[in-house]
Amino acid sequence: MTTIAIHQPNYLPWLGYFAKMARADVFVFLDDVQFSKQSYINRVQILGNDGARWLTIPVRVSLGQAINEVRPAKADWVRAHLDTLRGFYKTAPSFKSVWPDINALYGRLSDDDLASSNRRLIEEIATRLGLSPNFYASSEFATGTAEADERLIEIVRTIAVNGTYLSGKGGANYQDPAKFAQAGVALDYVEFEHPRYTQYSKEFVAGLSILDAVFHLGWDGAAALVRR
Repeated sequence: MTTIAIHQPNYLPWLGYFAKMARADVFVFLDDVQFSKQSYINRVQILGNDGARWLTIPVRVSLGQAINEVRPAKADWVRAHLDTLRGFYKTAPSFKSVWPDINALYGRLSDDDLASSNRRLIEEIATRLGLSPNFYASSEFATGTAEADERLIEIVRTIAVNGTYLSGKGGANYQDPAKFAQAGVALDYVEFEHPRYTQYSKEFVAGLSILDAVFHLGWDGAAALVRR
């Protein structure tokens, strides 16, 4: 049975995002839904000298625009983010070994829409972590104007009629299992317990970008956390 995860194309997402991906046969980027300000689509937290700090892509956005219609507002955001990451993580244990990879990842970004840039980063990081689901974007499917559960069900059934939808634990608060059952779609949940690992901060900070684990543990160490 094909397991399908669906998620917005967030910017450099946290460990839990990739843990869900590790359990999926297919991963769909929900790129044609409305962009939400103050979300993780264009920002993520990283570890600064005195705690968590936001790393934000400045964007030009109009009311009601879809994620794949939003573009960065500044052409030099890539260089600025590389400078910030280098400044914050240059003393992390695995910085020297992984920095060439991170620098190359950003170097392959172009002036694309936000969704495409985020997707490119996520897919390349996934490859480094040893994850290889089949990737799609929701904009590739003709799912009409359905919203919420109905939209998710349509996407799953387009890919695999009797597929399993893999949701985050929080989805249980608003999803209707009866709708999925009626459509012949199995519903499963990921329960991700955030692991602790050694950071250069005095107290462990959870929920940061995947890159925090990569800079501290290297690609193999971060991959082990995602697959645990």
